[in-house]
Amino acid sequence: MAIDITTRENAQALIETQLIRSIQQDVPKESIFMQLATRLPNMTSNQSKMPVLDVLPMTYWVDGDTGYKGVSRAAWDNVYINAEELAVIIPISENVLSDASYDIWAQIKPRANEAIAAAVDAAVFFDINRPSSWPNGIVTQARNAGNNVSPASKDYFDLIMGEGGVLDKVEQDGYVVNGVVAVPGVKAKLRGLRTTDGVPIFTQTMQESTRYALDGSPLYIMDNGAFDAKSAQLIAGDFKQAVYAIRQDVTVKILDQGVIQDPSSKDIIYNLAQQDMVALRIVFRMGWALPKAATRLDPDRAGCPFAYLEPTTALTTQTVTITVNDGVATEEVDLLAANPVEGATVNFNGSIKKTNASGQVTFTAIAGKYPTSVKKSGYQGTSETIEVASAPVTKTMVITPKA
Repeated sequence: MAIDITTRENAQALIETQLIRSIQQDVPKESIFMQLATRLPNMTSNQSKMPVLDVLPMTYWVDGDTGYKGVSRAAWDNVYINAEELAVIIPISENVLSDASYDIWAQIKPRANEAIAAAVDAAVFFDINRPSSWPNGIVTQARNAGNNVSPASKDYFDLIMGEGGVLDKVEQDGYVVNGVVAVPGVKAKLRGLRTTDGVPIFTQTMQESTRYALDGSPLYIMDNGAFDAKSAQLIAGDFKQAVYAIRQDVTVKILDQGVIQDPSSKDIIYNLAQQDMVALRIVFRMGWALPKAATRLDPDRAGCPFAYLEPTTALTTQTVTITVNDGVATEEVDLLAANPVEGATVNFNGSIKKTNASGQVTFTAIAGKYPTSVKKSGYQGTSETIEVASAPVTKTMVITPKA
């Protein structure tokens, strides 16, 4: 005879499902650049000016007791730090906030900070969504200084540590590597390196948690999603040469009035008051620069305190060829026949080179707009913005002799 019992199915309505109060998620990631670079005092306006040594003075031996002493000069240039804004608005229904078992705002804020950190790293290192007033990213400046290393025909140890490798490129320009930033897969490549006897070259103790290091410089894995593996595998440099300043630290404001528009179409998508919604507005403003003061190993400021290892397939860039002349045409109204100016300093949005005997310099760049200036002692300087799209660019810029 079957005996009826009260089963779990019968009592399901009375069984409470336990809610685990902790949310499974990783720790919010910080900006690698802001950890390693030099932070300046907070900005008091949207632009700060930093004097940078541009011309080094020289000394000369004097011939005899009555010989004439040589004459030299020093000069300084201005590097500007422009504050740009990162912001986001996150709308949510008041009913959702009330009914949620968690403090939703407390969960969102650290993730918004993480998104800010990733956006900063992507713009500073790789020019991704770089504000137009910011200088070229670190990879672009390194590439235009010749500090890019191709992965072809060398083993990984030589590519990084050997002569002509990434670390050597930085040292040749007179800087000391104090940090290395890499894509996550680099650790596996380092672990796979062996001597001819099969002994691992890069080792860690099994008992301690230690940071990977390359020739004493700590290795940081950029795990906030900002590392662009299409641009580089690994970036090394003297991070103290890069500077940044904050104009407005992360500011949070709760909005319960007004409308929210689509950034593209400008259509109104939410009316906060009418739809019983609130929105979290997060704003952050900062600027950065890579001043590159003149040094004895790099008196023209054409070098770079950073170098990088290219990916297997190098990033596609366009050449930008700039010809500088003095505007003094050998034939009437023919600037192309004007005299080329050798030794003029061309600043291509932070990448600096001097013109050759033909008055030319060549840069490489991805699509974007690049403020460019030309100067030389004894000439009236000039500046303009050069736009790069999907084809090589040639440009003539004129600096006229001072009266």
